[in-house]
Amino acid sequence: KTGAYADAYRALESQNETLFKEKEQTIRELVGALKTGDHASAVAIEKQLDLSQEQQNALRKQATDLMIRNDPAANTNDTNYIFLNFVIHYLPVGLVGLVIAAIFAASMSSTSAELNSLASTTVVDVYKRMVNKNASEKQYVVVSKLATVMWGIFAIIFAEYANRLGSLIEAVNILGSLFYGTILGIFLLAFYCKFVRGTAAFYAAILGEIAVVCCFMFTEISFLWYNVIGCLLTMGLALMFNLFIPKNTTHG
Repeated sequence: KTGAYADAYRALESQNETLFKEKEQTIRELVGALKTGDHASAVAIEKQLDLSQEQQNALRKQATDLMIRNDPAANTNDTNYIFLNFVIHYLPVGLVGLVIAAIFAASMSSTSAELNSLASTTVVDVYKRMVNKNASEKQYVVVSKLATVMWGIFAIIFAEYANRLGSLIEAVNILGSLFYGTILGIFLLAFYCKFVRGTAAFYAAILGEIAVVCCFMFTEISFLWYNVIGCLLTMGLALMFNLFIPKNTTHG
């Protein structure tokens, strides 16, 4: 706004503000048409909205191009500022503080729980089982602390990359949906189908996870459906495998 392209940027800003107001009015007309059941008008208004959105996208591109011409190193990605902008400009002052505090509390709670879980799994399932089965309690504590540091560093590295994934809220949900369904299926089997043996559940979980990854890579299925697909496949396959996998027998 203070550089060589300030006038051009202000002109684009003015055009965008005018277009935004027109678009807001058009949306109100669309809502009115839908309430009265005037489908013909609704279709025409929707086409007008699509055109307005294209014009707005074009103005946005021109603005970001100006920013890059003014400073080639400028960061033009504002995807993850939408929610924060809404909180700061539209919520009452008291609620802004509560929302920000809740975000920090949730982030810190999730981070600490994840680091502790990963460190515990690393010690119990990897180090204690495969590396040193007869270590002292002190050694396990030291390894646990080292594992916590290692996973913390990994999380920081991943966070540096994650900001390139677009909307972080959507990215987190996509990554989570790749695994949530399978994990949910395992938990439901443990709670409600206790007769299913571990081997059947293990193979079912692997195949269910492979199916979810294939859906992600080769289909247009919305990521929220991965949870349903992974859960149902894991449970269904485990119940089927359980019929053919014999029980372990103990010989005296």
